[in-house]
Amino acid sequence: MSRQDSDRVAGVPAMTRAQRVESVDHVSSAAIAKRKVPASARIAAQMRGLVVAVVACASLVGCASSTDVVASSKPGSYTVAASATGGRMAWARAHQLAMSEARDYCERRGMQSSVTMETVSGVSVMTEHGSSVNFECHPKF
Repeated sequence: MSRQDSDRVAGVPAMTRAQRVESVDHVSSAAIAKRKVPASARIAAQMRGLVVAVVACASLVGCASSTDVVASSKPGSYTVAASATGGRMAWARAHQLAMSEARDYCERRGMQSSVTMETVSGVSVMTEHGSSVNFECHPKF
């Protein structure tokens, strides 16, 4: 019995290998199309994607915080510190926050700030960077 004869079992016409593969692919994709994904599974997948996106953005942006303004031993002189994490530019966010806190502190008193010294810490990526600013408040002219 030849190979073609063995393919003709019980009156089924012979199929080429390509036709059989196409037939199986068609059945597989039809079965997948008929399978319905529950709404809760779709929502869960979307929420996981959203969480991953938020975490990725947060790790790039990082966070910054500052201390309260503290009076130093020299009269009319104050200190404020700020820190930031999350990326190479964290030092810039720490510096900006410390400078803003100093400026705001003096402006609330109707004065302007004058930075006398700044100390920075942390230069490595993904470490906490800090900025400590010593400043004085002077009358506006």
